Amino acid sequence: MKTSELLNELVEMTLTHIKEGEQFKSLSLEQLNSKPNETSWSILECLEHLNLYGDFYIPEINNRMNNSNQAPNENFKSGMLGNYFAKSMLPKEKLNTMKTFKNMNPLGSDLDIKTLDRFLKQQNQLLEILEKVKNKNLNKIKTAISISKLIKLKLGDTLRVVIYHNKRHIVQANKLIR
Repeated sequence: MKTSELLNELVEMTLTHIKEGEQFKSLSLEQLNSKPNETSWSILECLEHLNLYGDFYIPEINNRMNNSNQAPNENFKSGMLGNYFAKSMLPKEKLNTMKTFKNMNPLGSDLDIKTLDRFLKQQNQLLEILEKVKNKNLNKIKTAISISKLIKLKLGDTLRVVIYHNKRHIVQANKLIR
């Protein structure tokens, strides 16, 4: 896959996430915190879940990018594990539930509009990363993943995982709008 095509796809997805996040601002705090049952997430809990992952991945990606002077590569070749993780994040017709780690589970958190603002700030940080990464090698730079510092993914795969994960939970949040 051409690196430029991958980055364009990820930028478009992130711009869509920002637009959808902005649309959530028109909802009341009651709507943002509403959920179908006690074990489901509200819109704000979906976004807080993404914020918790963003708190790990944004600094990790920036750190790895800033400490690398690998020349960019015209093509990106996904790794086997990275491709598996990325594809598993994409939403399906019937959203397949996945067990989330306790430290990344916002269920029952007291959330307000600051959660939405933080989400939008992180999405804009991702856009900045996607601009900077045009001058980096998505194949050679490796990043740790949130579940284990021992497992490293190619930067291109990490970006796919993060942004596809965002898409997954934006789809979930949009299904909660009544």
